[in-house]
Amino acid sequence: MLKEGDKAPDITLATDSGEKLALSSFRGKKVVLYFYPRANTPGCTVEACEFRDHAGKFAKKNAVIVGISPDATKPQANFKTKYELPFTLLCDVDKAAANAYGVWKEKSMYGKKVMGIERSTFLIDAKGVLRQEWRKVKVEGHAEEVLAAAKAL
Repeated sequence: MLKEGDKAPDITLATDSGEKLALSSFRGKKVVLYFYPRANTPGCTVEACEFRDHAGKFAKKNAVIVGISPDATKPQANFKTKYELPFTLLCDVDKAAANAYGVWKEKSMYGKKVMGIERSTFLIDAKGVLRQEWRKVKVEGHAEEVLAAAKAL
């Protein structure tokens, strides 16, 4: 199980524009890596918009924001455009990143057991080390909490 102080798994996924992106390409910057269940759903939209609204403050702290969901490129691109998200969204269709970060979990939905993303955020330092994690995230106010941690790092 991934824990604070571990080297963050270096994943390479397709972006919302269809290009490949490796997490290691952000070395030298802090990375806010947040996993969300599905683009254009209510909770995921609130979370993305809160990160969007704080994006300038994160940038001033040398931090980039990267969102990841199991959605394919087109839904991610539409989500990014619709809500004017100024950060990269990654497409984890095969759930490789979700498994690497331990966020692909059994959940209960309408009384049935299903597999899905456990909404989680990881703060990675400029050297690629996991410094803080949030699991089972409640979206409202979450971006501010992550920003405070990024400022302290």
